[in-house]
Amino acid sequence: MSAVLDTDRIERSIVINGSRERVWRALTNAEEFGAWFGANLAGQVFEPGRHIQGPMTLPGCEHLVFDAVINRIEPQDLFSMHWHPYSGEPESAYVGEEPTLVTFTLKEAGDKGILLTVVESGFDKVPAHRRRRAFDMHSEGWDFQMKNVASYAGDAE
Repeated sequence: MSAVLDTDRIERSIVINGSRERVWRALTNAEEFGAWFGANLAGQVFEPGRHIQGPMTLPGCEHLVFDAVINRIEPQDLFSMHWHPYSGEPESAYVGEEPTLVTFTLKEAGDKGILLTVVESGFDKVPAHRRRRAFDMHSEGWDFQMKNVASYAGDAE
């Protein structure tokens, strides 16, 4: 896995030994996304403009809610969504706050499988009182989640 850091964006990449179709389904089927991400998204569908919510299921995070708006879906290439990073407050606490953008891209990695990259950008627009904590928590979180999706959709290298 590789990492690129600056103050506005987090970038992580991992090669997954699995088919493009399998990795894509793990990202864009709401229930499968929830399975590896740790959120109950049962019965929901990812489509542009749709607001998705579901309780987190990861131990210690059950008090949190996965809350995102699907942005773009370009089949088997790009999937993106907006959300409020490190959002443990009631939804009303983020009214007027610009969310970050999470973008997943898939590329062939030769005979090794699929290169999955996630970029979360827009941290410089998060209010100053929560920006550093949100950035740090999501930086660690994407390390964890990239391993989760790789485990779920194939074998990571």
